[in-house]
Amino acid sequence: MAQNITTNPQSSNNNALANVSNNALERLIVLTQTDMEKVNSLIISRAHSHVDMVPELANYLIGSGGKRLRPMLTIACAKMFANPNENESNKSQYFAAAVEFMHNATLLHDDVVDESNMRRNKPAARIIWGNQASVLVGDFLLGQAFLMMVETKDIDALGILSKAATIIAEGEVFQLSKIKDLNTSAQEYDMVIRSKTGALFEAATKVGAMAGGADAASYEALGIYGLELGRAFQLSDDALDYGGAKGVFGKNTGDDLREGKMSLPIILLLENANDKEKALIVSALGNQDCDDLIVEKIIGLMKEKKILEQVMQQASNSVANAKKALEILPSGEIVDALFDIADFCLVREY
Repeated sequence: MAQNITTNPQSSNNNALANVSNNALERLIVLTQTDMEKVNSLIISRAHSHVDMVPELANYLIGSGGKRLRPMLTIACAKMFANPNENESNKSQYFAAAVEFMHNATLLHDDVVDESNMRRNKPAARIIWGNQASVLVGDFLLGQAFLMMVETKDIDALGILSKAATIIAEGEVFQLSKIKDLNTSAQEYDMVIRSKTGALFEAATKVGAMAGGADAASYEALGIYGLELGRAFQLSDDALDYGGAKGVFGKNTGDDLREGKMSLPIILLLENANDKEKALIVSALGNQDCDDLIVEKIIGLMKEKKILEQVMQQASNSVANAKKALEILPSGEIVDALFDIADFCLVREY
């Protein structure tokens, strides 16, 4: 597994949890397969441009892997309800494609900002085409996402995704402002992850619910589900950067440390470190040339102080909140799959 069981506070149940989450993912894929085939066709067609570099770079990233969980959530949330107009308009498919384009646009931009070399176990697009092309193609994908939303003539859904794009950008800027800021609090980092990751998950579930014709209570419940799912997803990422196998999700262990990111593992470690340990952490924070041995020492401190268990406990709390939000929805195979897919955020492979 991508995640070592030592990062999970319920390690004795880790294998069972992994089986549940993987089965849930397979069920979600089956439940959304017909619609997702149309979404994928839409994605391919909308990545086309008369400028050759645009589809080359876009398709390199879009076709390089990823489970397309966000657009599947959009489709699943739409299928949960019986809206006769949805079958005619196929709004959910346009919404799902737009969500995926927004996600990939943020990945292109993030890799430039973070100066990342790897993405999904391959060289990042910026390594092949350069930073300028990566930013501009990311802008192209965002433009196409909003164009698809406009074509649905659903101004409310357009408003949701537009707001999400703004919140994501704010989260990224706020995180950038906190690089190597030793005074960053856990509450401030929670603001970052709710913005940069949670916001798009929340938007994905909300626009799906809208397309399906959900009532107000169901719409709000699915929004909470998406937000908490995104939070758990990012917290798990944070822990994996220090507790996962090297290269397991297209990054080297400790990349966040070398980039100077004040993620929750570092924030909690600094809170529990003595002066000598803090000096070691500060020497590595934001140092791209940091020696692997120093990274290993810092990870050793995290294990000694059970920092990753604390991070994963917070992720588990968000998963519990996500599941609780689903309780008001009528039972069915889609709700069951969403309930179990929450565990996928805790034990997942990249």
